[in-house]
Amino acid sequence: MLLASLAVVLVSGVSIAAYAAWDVTSSITTVTLASDDEAAVAQAAGAAPPPEISAIDGGVNLLLVGSDSRAGQGDAYGDDEGGALNDVTMLLHIGQDHSSATVVSFPRDLVVDIPDCPDGGGYTAPINESLSQGGLACTVLTVESLSGLSIPFAAEIQFNGVIEMSNAVGGVPVCVTDPIDDEYTGIHMATGTHVLSGADALGFLRTRHGVGDGSDIGRISSQQVFLSSLVRTIKSDSTLTDFGKLYGLAKAAASNMTLSQRLASPDTMVSIALSLKGMDLSKVTFVAYPSYSASWVPAGKVAPDTESADILFAAIQADQPVAVAAPGGIASVVDPNAPVTSSPSATATPAPADPSAPADPTATDAAAPVEVAPGEVNAAGATVLPSTVKGQTAADYTCSVGND
Repeated sequence: MLLASLAVVLVSGVSIAAYAAWDVTSSITTVTLASDDEAAVAQAAGAAPPPEISAIDGGVNLLLVGSDSRAGQGDAYGDDEGGALNDVTMLLHIGQDHSSATVVSFPRDLVVDIPDCPDGGGYTAPINESLSQGGLACTVLTVESLSGLSIPFAAEIQFNGVIEMSNAVGGVPVCVTDPIDDEYTGIHMATGTHVLSGADALGFLRTRHGVGDGSDIGRISSQQVFLSSLVRTIKSDSTLTDFGKLYGLAKAAASNMTLSQRLASPDTMVSIALSLKGMDLSKVTFVAYPSYSASWVPAGKVAPDTESADILFAAIQADQPVAVAAPGGIASVVDPNAPVTSSPSATATPAPADPSAPADPTATDAAAPVEVAPGEVNAAGATVLPSTVKGQTAADYTCSVGND
């Protein structure tokens, strides 16, 4: 969302936009990834946005990490316990032709092999330990190993960034089917629709005990309710035509994020953002990395479902959009009052038969949906994911399921 707002801010030709671009980018903190080479870093550091800039050439893989570090965040979130865990780890893949995007959320309790990193790693542990062991670069290496993808861009955001970004867009509408009461994060929500901003938005995104089955996997599906609504909010006319909102969004994110060297270049951010600008909401898909309970992982942790994950990442490797079996997850359901969407589903309904054609007594019901097996491509051109891969598109209106 930082990228979407910067696209409008930086490519605008007016003088205030030039100041805004400088002000936003001057706030950015950077970090070097293992894949960064000196020439690329030097080029990115010295780059400036040209008068006209186009969308990035080809696809993009970008990792976004949400840190639970309290360092420099004040005392509103409890004491700083001397460490930072990547409790939110999301991989964004933008297709080569910029027609679709897939966002994969990795459960914080997913037990994986953390590779040898410049500052740590080299053992098996929950994925959320990678940040504290080797920094953002180590989390990137871990997800690269798990997904088989090369990830040249990465960003880390902290609590204050979430609060300020939700404030900048004027709040995010969130639907709740059952009350959410979580004393751990201080979030209390009655059934209905709420416009969340500030500490309420952060509390909603952080709550685990208050939604679904109380697990981090449930929290991911609840977060997808928020994220899909956030995307719709940012792409709405009321945000895209409001320079103040866009500037505030970009400034809030940049002031509270650490970016990889190549991502921190203004022209790179704008070119990536432009690749997202005109994307259909139904082609932006959020999914959770599939997992299961296993005897070999510690209590409360989960093991990678590599068989289902292989189908997901094979589609991403092949640059195919993906389709979930049905929108929703452990802590999210389709909003009963939702408008009709055009999300690519796992099944496809064929065109109506010609009424003038002679009847075929052996023919099947032409109106019945065509079942498509996991791993195959449906009529909408999307790879159908196994039912173990939960998620939704940004066009799907869903509600969080409270756990009171």
